[in-house]
Amino acid sequence: MGGGQEMLLLVSIGAGVLLLVSLQKRAEWLLNFILRMVMGSLAILGINEVLFSLGIPGGIGVNPTTVLTSGILGFPGLAALYGIYFYKSL
Repeated sequence: MGGGQEMLLLVSIGAGVLLLVSLQKRAEWLLNFILRMVMGSLAILGINEVLFSLGIPGGIGVNPTTVLTSGILGFPGLAALYGIYFYKSL
């Protein structure tokens, strides 16, 4: 092996390691995002049930906007959605 081939091999191995680390972080982020979307949707349904049992009509619907809001922002997103809902109902 010549000097150029060894350098190419080292650069290729380094790029492969960086690619694997990047994919692992991206997969972790995607899993976290999906988990927040599912848990946010379940929280919306649960909070709506509690509000209905307390005699407060309406609630927040589960739709792509609310699911993405809870997936991106998490709990603060849910709080913002319900804050907007209660502000509009005043």
